[in-house]
Amino acid sequence: MTNVKESAPAAKSAVNLNDPQYYINRELSWLEFNRRVLHEALDERTPLLERLKFLAIFSSNLDEFFMVRVAIVKDQLEAGITTLTPDGRTPQQQLEEISQTLRPMVEEQHRYFEKVLRPALKEHGVFLLDHIDLSQEQRNYVRDHFEKRIFPVLTPLAVDPGHPFPRMSNLSLSLAVIVKDQQTGEEHFARVKVPSSLPRFLKLPAEPGQEGSKKAVWVGIPVEQVIAHNLEMLFPGMAIQEYSLFRLTRDTEVELREEVAEDLLQAIQDMVKKRRMAEAPVRLEIQSNASQLVKDTLIDELELQPHEVYEIDGLLNLKDLFALTGVPLPALKDAPFSPMPPRQLRFTGDLLPANAEREDIFSIIRRHDVLVHHPYESFSGSVEQFIAQAARDPQVQAIKMTLYRTSGDSPIVKSLIEAAENGKQVAALVELKARFDEENNINWAMQLEQSGIHVVYGLVGLKTHTKVVLVVRQEGDELRRYVHIGTGNYNSKTAKLYTDLGLLSCREELGADLSDLFNYLTGYSRQHSYRKILVSPVNMRDRMTALIQREIEHAKAGKPAKIIAKMNSLVDPGMIAKLYEASQAGVEIDLIVRGICCLKPGIPNVSESIRVISVIGRYLEHSRIFNFHNDGNEEYYIGSADWMPRNLDRRVEAVAPVEDPALKKLLREILDTTLSDNRQAWELQPDGNYTQRRPKEGEPVRSSQEIFMQRAIEQSKP
Repeated sequence: MTNVKESAPAAKSAVNLNDPQYYINRELSWLEFNRRVLHEALDERTPLLERLKFLAIFSSNLDEFFMVRVAIVKDQLEAGITTLTPDGRTPQQQLEEISQTLRPMVEEQHRYFEKVLRPALKEHGVFLLDHIDLSQEQRNYVRDHFEKRIFPVLTPLAVDPGHPFPRMSNLSLSLAVIVKDQQTGEEHFARVKVPSSLPRFLKLPAEPGQEGSKKAVWVGIPVEQVIAHNLEMLFPGMAIQEYSLFRLTRDTEVELREEVAEDLLQAIQDMVKKRRMAEAPVRLEIQSNASQLVKDTLIDELELQPHEVYEIDGLLNLKDLFALTGVPLPALKDAPFSPMPPRQLRFTGDLLPANAEREDIFSIIRRHDVLVHHPYESFSGSVEQFIAQAARDPQVQAIKMTLYRTSGDSPIVKSLIEAAENGKQVAALVELKARFDEENNINWAMQLEQSGIHVVYGLVGLKTHTKVVLVVRQEGDELRRYVHIGTGNYNSKTAKLYTDLGLLSCREELGADLSDLFNYLTGYSRQHSYRKILVSPVNMRDRMTALIQREIEHAKAGKPAKIIAKMNSLVDPGMIAKLYEASQAGVEIDLIVRGICCLKPGIPNVSESIRVISVIGRYLEHSRIFNFHNDGNEEYYIGSADWMPRNLDRRVEAVAPVEDPALKKLLREILDTTLSDNRQAWELQPDGNYTQRRPKEGEPVRSSQEIFMQRAIEQSKP
């Protein structure tokens, strides 16, 4: 037995943990994530309007995937880059496999919408009609609406020697039209853009008994069909030979040359302008019944490759189905849920139990750390309240915070402005490089500056992705620092849609660490060590690696060794190789990875003790939790960082320890509940495929998100 034990590690150590066969391609793993999103739309257990929502999310996700990820791979190919990914693929191979993997998914999405969801909506009084289905009265209404509200804003664009092929904006819907000159007999190509200022669906007056026994709740028609059936008004004297709807996706990954930008704000503004102009096309979606002439014209003029063309049966751009999810049919939606007042903060703010006396939030934090779990516990009743009270409290001297993404009517921004007006020192780091939120953040930055707030725009070469607040308060003869360290953005809207965690504390070492971090962000500082927090790109990679190594040492010493990590994405090859090494040593590893996971679990002699699940449900799983068993003295960390190269090396991130025993117990409950999910959890297989868990016979359904909602309701009761 002794010889066997000694020889086993030697056999395992001979495995090359960098071998491409042990890694899943990043782009293909993302497609598998979006396949799980699509499954929620296809799952009959999902309420009808929620299925419609998931179809829209699937499409929205694909838009960003093409604009960013496919664009990057295409740029690599055109630049002649042949470097292999960790999984051993070239850019050409990736583009080919993306196309092969995605086409059946897109076909399934559109087939399901046309054949299943659209008829099901009719059964409930929601009629998304085609022009051919309209009554004469409705056609008259459409014609009148077109003449008065649509025709004046349309601009038909001819394509001929005197009219070059028009520049087409990103994600715009257009009609490709072939017209025939009735005098010369010549055929011409023209393009009519569907203005984005128009609602995608024109609501129509309902007909009695409209195509079904149910009373009509909503009746409408796609606006492109309104335009298409009135094209003769745009081309008088021409015969309309054919028309086809198409949609173009462009590369939006505009390069930002920070190293030569004297003014980062100006550089970001210039980049946003370039994005509006858009770069190279990366995808053409076109109705499958378009003629070969139209297809060839678009492919040639846009310089597209065949694998970049997606022929669609039915409605294009299903992202716009979001507009139909708001029809007044509550029985077809998830049961309503409003975030509960945080249990630990029940005696602060406006929502107080009967006969309760309001308590200052700072006094509660002084007694014990507070952990809030969104969206089950209220963001407004915790984070926004914390900043609002700090803005009004005469004892607060300074407020410092990072803003990566925030909502358009942000109460937090208003509180910061109020704090500055009250004479407090306020500093805000506004990350201008938050993709697709740059313009919004520029506007907020300018408004904050005009209010007298110290605004900085981050560090050259690094995105500031961390979510932290520091409040400095005068208490007697000393200054006390209060902190909030979160996993999600300071955005009241996404706080109701994303699962996130936030730690409120006044532990001295955390406060001192955030002071050092803000000095690093706003001034000149080369801080190389922190007391408690893990900071990227300073020490997080090394510290996380060391924490895994400690579990390896425990396992080698015959002690229990376990790691549980919850994150959005696991991509970094170095961290994956370290987890493989830990598995080889016997460390039990459970990973909860919502999206991309490039690690392969369950491979003999490599990852036998690693299990990976993904949870796709009503809320977007966004919290990051890291748990290390540490021979029974468990350590927990929460923060903003995934295990991706960008988070560990190219972003400013912060992960903080949670040390209060009661809060550690709460984190354990969150992890255990999520790991036991048998309704919305998917298990990653060694081949990169996912299998959805189903309750076994006689086993109760355990949806982790439903359980968290019920717990929040129960805990909010007096």
